[in-house]
Amino acid sequence: MSSSVDRVLTAAAAAGLDVEIVEFPDGTRTADDAAAAVGCKVDQIVKSMIFAAGDERKIVLALTSGANRVDGDRLADLAGVDACHRATADEVRSATGFAIGGVAPIGHLSPLPTWIDPHLLTFDTIWAAAGSPRHVFAVSAQRLVELTGATIADFTVSAEAPPS
Repeated sequence: MSSSVDRVLTAAAAAGLDVEIVEFPDGTRTADDAAAAVGCKVDQIVKSMIFAAGDERKIVLALTSGANRVDGDRLADLAGVDACHRATADEVRSATGFAIGGVAPIGHLSPLPTWIDPHLLTFDTIWAAAGSPRHVFAVSAQRLVELTGATIADFTVSAEAPPS
């Protein structure tokens, strides 16, 4: 396994969580791909979205259901800044150690301010990237909140809703 996947395993073990990493050779780059691969609803997929907050581009993490998308204005309000924008690939890798498409919710290079979509908490089991576009792991939503220190907040809209 890659060093990124190993970092996720190490972070989970350090938190007392025994996770099973599942590999899908065809990849799980999108929420729909991941849901099809693991046999769950797209709603149960955790998208670990990295944003740059404010003029300082402070990096923050939004854990979003695969059925939703982040509303940048709502996330900016939570972060206490004027605007949040998707982080660049370089910003994502620098802050998390992961490449876009495989960002895990745990195992980052440094702690990030984190918010979680309350829709994820309606499921007993959710699935998240494990450090690569081919690896995922299952976790309870409540345990993910504990592991990440995430604040439960409404910052999403349905992925089917037109962008504002």
